[in-house]
Amino acid sequence: MKKLIKILKRMLLSIGILIALLVVAYLAFVNFYPSFGGDVSEERQKQYAYSPQFKDGTFKNTKDVPKEASFGEMLSIARKFFFQKVENGRPEMEPPLHKVDSLEIVSQTRGTQLIWFGHSAFLLQMSGKNILIDPMLGAVPAPHPLLGANRFNKELPIAIEKLPKIDAVLISHDHYDHLDYESIKKLKDKVDRFYVPLGVGVHLEAWGVAKDKIEELDWWKETSLDGLDFVCTPAQHFSGRKMNNGQSTLWASWVIKSETERIFFSGDSGYSTHFKEIGEAYGPFDFAMLECGQYNKMWPDIHMFPEETAQAGIDLRAATIMPIHWGGFKLALHSWTDPIERVTKKAKSLGIPLIAPEIGSMIELDLIKNQEVKQWW
Repeated sequence: MKKLIKILKRMLLSIGILIALLVVAYLAFVNFYPSFGGDVSEERQKQYAYSPQFKDGTFKNTKDVPKEASFGEMLSIARKFFFQKVENGRPEMEPPLHKVDSLEIVSQTRGTQLIWFGHSAFLLQMSGKNILIDPMLGAVPAPHPLLGANRFNKELPIAIEKLPKIDAVLISHDHYDHLDYESIKKLKDKVDRFYVPLGVGVHLEAWGVAKDKIEELDWWKETSLDGLDFVCTPAQHFSGRKMNNGQSTLWASWVIKSETERIFFSGDSGYSTHFKEIGEAYGPFDFAMLECGQYNKMWPDIHMFPEETAQAGIDLRAATIMPIHWGGFKLALHSWTDPIERVTKKAKSLGIPLIAPEIGSMIELDLIKNQEVKQWW
């Protein structure tokens, strides 16, 4: 019996040492690896106290979601994500990709146009301005390349280094598949202004972006840039780049307005009443880029199912919708084509026009209503 107790003590000691080593390794990684970004200070939290979304030190959704998963639920999700085989989870071959010439962008004389980089990243050219939206242009949506899976395409439509001067960058929230350290590091010196939800500026500042180039906005707040209006609007999601800073920064969608056109970008969001509220306040929209991918019944409140994406377009009073948040990375347990197949079917039944361009192809706002959906996937 004494021998057994000794063995158990040694085992417990070994487990304790292993846990301590893992904790030390994690803390060292988080504190010294730059991709984790910055932390919201107590002083900064006091500045956010005016926000209706900020309560008890963290940002909240209008509804009480998402519910905090138990340790057992977290283990279940991790097990399924890393070990459950998903049929057609990634494309067998790289999806079609159009290469974009830098001169084509610089000499743009047509009306409003966009280039999709896959997932949720766009270059928007509107009213003579170059605007990047959620420019996650890196290979892996994770703090380190070994902690995530690669982008479906090895190349981008155009490399960051070949992009022209950028007048503005819009960020929806601080998750790795929307805010990427390597991308910001390469972009920061060619960008005039960064517009972000409350708190997200701490990451940009940690990466060397000058404070006077960053403007943080709360939901329903507006700002302008030479005739273009940007409105930070609600979303139903969450935030955080490491274990101890969840919900420390705000998440959002964006309305982009010129004198003649209105565009909506959803960021990441579960389906809720905010789409209708935004549609009533700022619609109708000429074009809406709507999240459609990385959903699962285990997290229904923070990502829309494809059928909800189509309904959100109706709520927003959008003339045309484009499903985004798919076609770039595998971040959920559905097949990579499930989002576009389901949303196309639902949009048709609801009678709302939908476009699904290949990555890198030019999207001209004046012509989108006449675009035929080709099943390139």
